[in-house]
Amino acid sequence: MRKIDTLLAEYAVSHQTKLNIAIHYICVPLIFFSLIGLLASIPIPNVITNTLPVFLMPYAHLGTIVLIFGLFYYLKLSKTLFAGMLFFSVIVLLAINYVSLFIGIPLWLSMLIIFVLAWVGQFIGHNHEGKKPSFLKDLQFLMIGPAWTMSHLFDALNIKF
Repeated sequence: MRKIDTLLAEYAVSHQTKLNIAIHYICVPLIFFSLIGLLASIPIPNVITNTLPVFLMPYAHLGTIVLIFGLFYYLKLSKTLFAGMLFFSVIVLLAINYVSLFIGIPLWLSMLIIFVLAWVGQFIGHNHEGKKPSFLKDLQFLMIGPAWTMSHLFDALNIKF
């Protein structure tokens, strides 16, 4: 069995009830989005950003760097999941840029609100399920949550990963 299949199966053990699964479909992408948004609030020094083309400047932040490292992790597990996560990551970066430009509160504050509310949702789902979140057993499952959600989307679209 491939490592990704083993990880997804182990993650699924604590995600069995319809309510918990539905909450995860909403909250996992929101946590991913808001975490990258929080990290986007930490700029990279101008010494580095001044070497970038102007169109990349809005994406020159710690969030992008973390995304890149995360994408290498997904690539190691599955090329197809990597492609899905790359697509989602681009959408996340574009949405974060939009929020930073057009929402009237600081980016870090809007992302913190989303982050906290999404985690509250996650814990409600796990309380309903009666099982602890997988990441309490292994921090690697913080990365598997988004892949698990993407794998369900792929299953619905009949995409083999």
